Amino acid sequence: MSSVGPTMPTLLRRGLNLLRTLNVRVQDLESGSVVVSRRHGYEVVPLGRGSWVVRRGRPDDVHHDHKAVMAHLAAEHVVSLLHHYRVGCVLDVGANTGQYAKQLRRYGYRGRIVSFEPVPEITEKLRTAAADDPDWHVYPYALGREDRTDTINVVYGSMSSMLGPSDFGTTRYKRFRDSREEKIEVRRLDGLLDKVLDGLDDPRPYLKMDTQGFDLEAYAGGGERVHEFVGLQSEVALMQIYEGMPRMDEAVSVYEADGFEITGMYPVTREETTGRVLEFDCVMARADKL
Repeated sequence: MSSVGPTMPTLLRRGLNLLRTLNVRVQDLESGSVVVSRRHGYEVVPLGRGSWVVRRGRPDDVHHDHKAVMAHLAAEHVVSLLHHYRVGCVLDVGANTGQYAKQLRRYGYRGRIVSFEPVPEITEKLRTAAADDPDWHVYPYALGREDRTDTINVVYGSMSSMLGPSDFGTTRYKRFRDSREEKIEVRRLDGLLDKVLDGLDDPRPYLKMDTQGFDLEAYAGGGERVHEFVGLQSEVALMQIYEGMPRMDEAVSVYEADGFEITGMYPVTREETTGRVLEFDCVMARADKL
């Protein structure tokens, strides 16, 4: 994708026209961008904010298109919610290498971000990602029900978990077979909250959790202070990828009991063969905080 458009310099426009004569597809998008491709079997679906899905038009690509669209819609919704509820601090629990925080910045959130990631080599990548952002802070902990040293199953990608894989998870994700154990530090959320919110006059915090089946444990460590959060985001499961992970109805019931109400549900992963959704990103808010 090139950053040019209808007002591009004449010489560059002539070059693009020349490409068309060579059977190269040149498609203008919004002002400032075009798609240049030797392939013709695709369509461009605009998502807004300078984002598009380039769809190759084959049936086996539909799942990937759907995932990209859902990720965009979820990000738009979350950042809008953060603005509406005047959130000054997002706690990013299970941050991995900072994908979520970087997405918040791309979509316009400018408040404080506090990321938690316990696996040391991943934490270092996260620190590198946050290095040039003065209001993005990194803590090398998992969050849980009590302060302790524990073991995490380190899995390639973003699937490391305090829990072991279920039979279903092992069948679906071959990477579980190459996992290893590593010692990490676990901390309670309520014991860290004063420190991470220090310096903010009216933080109105938002809690995002993506801990691969451990969200309710991270949430429990907030104790009574979970009521200070104006909203939360939790990955809730319909299919148990990890042993002992709570199902969606159990997790949502816990959050609702504390006054959080659903504002959006977005599929995260689904089976390509059956179409079944495995997990949703559940976005919630406390209406009384408005």
